[in-house]
Amino acid sequence: MATIHLNLEGFKRRVANPETMMQDWNFLGSRPAVIDFYATWCGPCKMLSPIIDEVAKQYEGRVDVYKVNVDEEPELADAFNIRSIPTLYFIPLNGKPKMTVGGMSKAELVKLITSML
Repeated sequence: MATIHLNLEGFKRRVANPETMMQDWNFLGSRPAVIDFYATWCGPCKMLSPIIDEVAKQYEGRVDVYKVNVDEEPELADAFNIRSIPTLYFIPLNGKPKMTVGGMSKAELVKLITSML
């Protein structure tokens, strides 16, 4: 399965309500998730994108992998306080999301995903 591109409405259905999530985090997913906040003009984002796609296929059925274009979805970028891209959010089924900023290797990404499972 490839990554799933989310707009605001898709985010509200699959992840959380951005209007209330900072006060009361309520993850709506049925399995752990990774959200890649990116932009098409961002060099590090372009380098990370094929790695994200590989990991989405590798963890198909166990982890949902989403992408949010910060230029097209500024409300989501603001809700997550995105100030630098790429920014990845790792969302376990239980507990609060963890964030990383900047590019990473596939091994680093796999290690972070494995820690959520």
